[in-house]
Amino acid sequence: MLPDEVKNAIQRAYRQLLESKGLTPRYGQRLMIAEIARSLGEIGAVKDEAPDELEDERGDHCGPICVIEAGTGTGKTLAYVLGTLPVAMHLKKKVVLATATVALQEQVTLKDLPDIKRHSDLEFTFTLAKGRGRYLCLSRLDLLLQGNASLNAMADLYGEVITPPNAQSLALYERMFRKINAGEWQGDRDDWEELLSDQEWTPVTVDNGQCIGQKCSNFSNCCFYQARDEVQRADCVVANHDLVLADLALGGGVILPAPQDTIYIFDEAHHLPLKSNNHFACFTRIKGSIANLDQWRKTLVKLLADPLLEEKRTLKRELPALENALTMADLRLNEVWPVCEQILQNATPDRQGDQPLQHAFAMGVIPPTLQELATALNGLFTQLANVFQEVATELKSNIEAGQSLESRQRAEYWFPVTGSMAARAAAAQKLWQNFAMNDPAGTAPWARWLALQDSGNALDISLSCSPVLAASTLQEKLWRVCAGAVLTSATLSALGKFEVLQMRAGLPERTRYHRIASPFDYGKAASFIVPKLHCDPGNAQQHTDAIIRLLPRVLDRQEGALMLFSSRRQMQDVLEGLPREWREIILCQDDYQKAQLLKFHRQRIDRGDPSIIFGLASFAEGVDLPGKYCEHVLIAKIPFAVPNDPIEATLAQWIEQRGGNAFMSLSVPEAAFKLVQAAGRLLRNETDTGRITLFDERIVSKFYGAAIFDSLPPYRREIFPAELLSDVRK
Repeated sequence: MLPDEVKNAIQRAYRQLLESKGLTPRYGQRLMIAEIARSLGEIGAVKDEAPDELEDERGDHCGPICVIEAGTGTGKTLAYVLGTLPVAMHLKKKVVLATATVALQEQVTLKDLPDIKRHSDLEFTFTLAKGRGRYLCLSRLDLLLQGNASLNAMADLYGEVITPPNAQSLALYERMFRKINAGEWQGDRDDWEELLSDQEWTPVTVDNGQCIGQKCSNFSNCCFYQARDEVQRADCVVANHDLVLADLALGGGVILPAPQDTIYIFDEAHHLPLKSNNHFACFTRIKGSIANLDQWRKTLVKLLADPLLEEKRTLKRELPALENALTMADLRLNEVWPVCEQILQNATPDRQGDQPLQHAFAMGVIPPTLQELATALNGLFTQLANVFQEVATELKSNIEAGQSLESRQRAEYWFPVTGSMAARAAAAQKLWQNFAMNDPAGTAPWARWLALQDSGNALDISLSCSPVLAASTLQEKLWRVCAGAVLTSATLSALGKFEVLQMRAGLPERTRYHRIASPFDYGKAASFIVPKLHCDPGNAQQHTDAIIRLLPRVLDRQEGALMLFSSRRQMQDVLEGLPREWREIILCQDDYQKAQLLKFHRQRIDRGDPSIIFGLASFAEGVDLPGKYCEHVLIAKIPFAVPNDPIEATLAQWIEQRGGNAFMSLSVPEAAFKLVQAAGRLLRNETDTGRITLFDERIVSKFYGAAIFDSLPPYRREIFPAELLSDVRK
């Protein structure tokens, strides 16, 4: 139960904010605030009231979790901040507000939170959290600026980690040094005065395995650790999903506040399961690994021969075993290549667009020959990773305890090299370990697959694995340890239910779910049109031809339009098949970066020129084109998942094996979810109007179509309009 003082604080803050900005209360917004606050109010019950009620079905502690689907126009950001922050501050908990996109992260930090603080009486601090790779490493900058011959001679050891700077780069790094010394820059890549390329930035940053931490001579002035100190002090930390997952993978509380002391808000929460899968996935390349082995061998020789480095006990002791492990790993990788090559040669070339040739193992089961090689490679890369880590640890100690200044400096220079070697070996080891193992009975399998990759000058074969469900990882690392959580987005349910989200994210049984309708009058604002095409979208050529014939009749050159495709190949074929006068006004995703394309589109519309965007799935969400910028959304077909996606294919096989119907329990709900998102690009505020056209008759002709159609907002429906019936089959 929420104390009256917290309720009053929330009500007062909301009232003051509305009065200050001259706004009227929104029913959905008020409801969202109330549901979040009521749910999080149970956190106190853990120690005060009924702890047994706050355990999940397995008996583990589980903080309250509230899932809210809030339609466009609800005002979600204000609602979840006011519903969460006063409760958290009362309970002396931190708030981590995680978004899925950089754009929303910046909006929350630069606009929404300052606005809430300015117009209400809430007193709170907030900051933006970023990963280590967004901050400059002062030691690495020092190394680049010293420029003496001995350091330049070491540059080849770093490979992509550090490259001797040319005159232009050196001028850039000197400018960075001056601005840091003058207090004009805090080492944040995103705050630099101009856009920095990866080639410019990579040499001056490090990852976790390359950072010495408190032993570093620049620790007291470290840009990353100073930012982290601010993160630990703030009441509200704005992060992204990936950073939260990275922190949880490290045990929690390493980068962000400790999970048990944190209430998490996940905006755009539908991304969380996929991002979790990606975060815990593993990947390696065969020829790339062979090249790494060769580089490691050369590096170890140079490390051993360095006359200025005093302490080399571990390396001297382990060198014979290391040389043997490197040789055996090379032999085993060369044995793996023909095995994988044969598997790929027998694979069905079911590719779409520019996707690589690949083979997903049924139910993630690896054939015995490859599994035996994986077992051997798991042992070898485990040995390499362990010894590399021992060498790195010894160097770390030598940084502090070396007898001479030269030795301490040399150890500091070598540490990032060995740290990087240990990290790469550990990453490869995780892949081989996964390929060597059998999934426990009764649990969802991992997806495992091979793919032929073009790695520049030569072909390589990649091996990948991924969980098919984020359930186990999120349960273990998040839901069972956090103080509480709020998950929200405009679209979280599928076919009106939250079952798919619950399955993918492993949400506990006692999770509370709410759907808050958008304030928009969909029936008045928009029509949903399904033209008669006389073809099945499964026949790609016929479907593409039908779209090409119909588009000039459906489009209005006076309207800003967005057309969404599920296939890059179809997008390109439609573009090429249209008359020249239409191609000239189309902005295609393949031709521009997303932000640049949207900018060009808005500029055209502002000038009164016609403009149409052709885009893929990334344009079906997170794209905000209100008013005249988008008065017509066109969707090529119902967005079913790509049939050769290894993760989805493995999940479908598992569902079928358990007696389920993967198409109805997985494919149809996911397609409905994506269609709702795509159609949602049209109405972005309460004054928007327009049309949505779907070039897919299956929504009215197939048995599953009605369920998908009914999951959409209540647009006016125009099925097979007469003006589009004539000559469609010519």
